[in-house]
Amino acid sequence: MVRKLTRGAALAASLAVLPLVAACGGGDEDKAAGRAADGSSPVAAVVAPAKVEVIAQLTGCEVKIRTEAEELREGVCHTADGDFVITTFPKEELKEVWLESATIYGGKYLVGPRWAISAKPAVLDPLKAKVGGTIRDLGQRGAS
Repeated sequence: MVRKLTRGAALAASLAVLPLVAACGGGDEDKAAGRAADGSSPVAAVVAPAKVEVIAQLTGCEVKIRTEAEELREGVCHTADGDFVITTFPKEELKEVWLESATIYGGKYLVGPRWAISAKPAVLDPLKAKVGGTIRDLGQRGAS
């Protein structure tokens, strides 16, 4: 009887501790967010959460900041491979809202944790090799 109570108490204690251990990731959420399930470049873990200037440096461009706002920062890059815009966000939710709004324009975007790059499709693949992320096709909805 005592043995069953001891086993039951040990099981209950381990189940009670499990959520606490799982919640204590040591700040690895941003690193984990940078590792895409599709096997994209591990460089994204280094980039995320990035500043516009960090991503620009990884791509080899000298960025010109064009938007400084509470909800996003945006910089423009001109390179031999093509021009692109880097947008960073303080929260992942703001990035998703921004991408949802961008569906009216359609197109493909290179997306990472709390950042997105807008460019012509031919420019996105070389950028992905440098900064990681995933290419999302937003299609085009509505407007004709």
